[in-house]
Amino acid sequence: MSGNGTRNGLYGAQPAARTRGPVHVIGSGLLGASVGLGLRERGVDVTLEDLSPTTVALAADYGAGRVRAADDAEPTIVVVATPPDVTADAVERALATYPNAVVTDVASVKLAPLEELQRRGVDLTNYVGSHPMAGRERGGAIMARADLFTARPWVICRDAETPAEALAHVEDVALDLGGVLIEMTPEEHDRSVGLVSHLPQVVSSLLAARLVPATEQAIGLAGAGLRDTTRIAASDPELWIQILGANREPVTELLDALAGDIADFADALRDPERVGTKRRIADLLSAGNAGVARIPGKHGSSERFTTITVLIDDTPGQLARLLTELGELGINMEDLRLEHSPGAQIGFAEIAVLPEVAERAVADLVERGWRTL
Repeated sequence: MSGNGTRNGLYGAQPAARTRGPVHVIGSGLLGASVGLGLRERGVDVTLEDLSPTTVALAADYGAGRVRAADDAEPTIVVVATPPDVTADAVERALATYPNAVVTDVASVKLAPLEELQRRGVDLTNYVGSHPMAGRERGGAIMARADLFTARPWVICRDAETPAEALAHVEDVALDLGGVLIEMTPEEHDRSVGLVSHLPQVVSSLLAARLVPATEQAIGLAGAGLRDTTRIAASDPELWIQILGANREPVTELLDALAGDIADFADALRDPERVGTKRRIADLLSAGNAGVARIPGKHGSSERFTTITVLIDDTPGQLARLLTELGELGINMEDLRLEHSPGAQIGFAEIAVLPEVAERAVADLVERGWRTL
């Protein structure tokens, strides 16, 4: 550590870590390994544990921490990053094994593990449930990233009996990993993630399943819309069986409501010339416009951006040149998405910018020889 209390990490000098280690991570998959990588980058001592010796060794090899030894000191904080169906077991065991440590879990469902622990009569004084809203379509330590939680909501589920010190420990971990703290009850959390995470997963998977019997010719017409709506369908089915089973009540309510909307839409399309039908269709589509406008954008803002599409040759260095020239032009890129044209050596870079700079950005790029749509 330097004299000014900062560390040199991946992104340069960083403030000293809030987390007082050592931190023990139980579960060395995507989330557990990412927690380890992020805390290790901040100089925190991290030990790892997993039922699979291969999994924990792999996470250690990637730098997420070291495999916990029998003579290691008791951790200050334990982070349980196991699959949802064994979260309660792992939390109970951690509380018994490390009675002086604060234990949190990062499971995507909060109410079911809590109720199971309460049913067993476990002393939950040192337990604080939490959930970082971050992940990737593929799991495992090999996909872990130190910045996985940066600028992502991190939900903390406390109760009136949670000691302030225990809460502070969990908040410190979340803040050191770049999370944005949000406090919710377990019930509020599960209903919220049912809407914004679990329902989209089911819809995406069911939509992607419709592609299985399709012809290659039809699949060849796929564009950005299909890719956007099916991206998360590549997620692990075994994990999602656990998540959906643990949060079945909110999700089934949402699915029933969505099924009603789909039935209304299909009924309207059966006779689009019927009086009032076009308005029914328009109202349903307009509701979608209103809903998508509420989705937070960059830095948690719902501000909308203008998208500029730039054609780039599918050759090495072209994207880097485009990004460099955007910087030279003083254009701040709020988001970026790439799409390739099937059968052609060309790609499309969709760049989100603030509306007030869009016109100038297009003019300046065209002047430099770029083609825009």
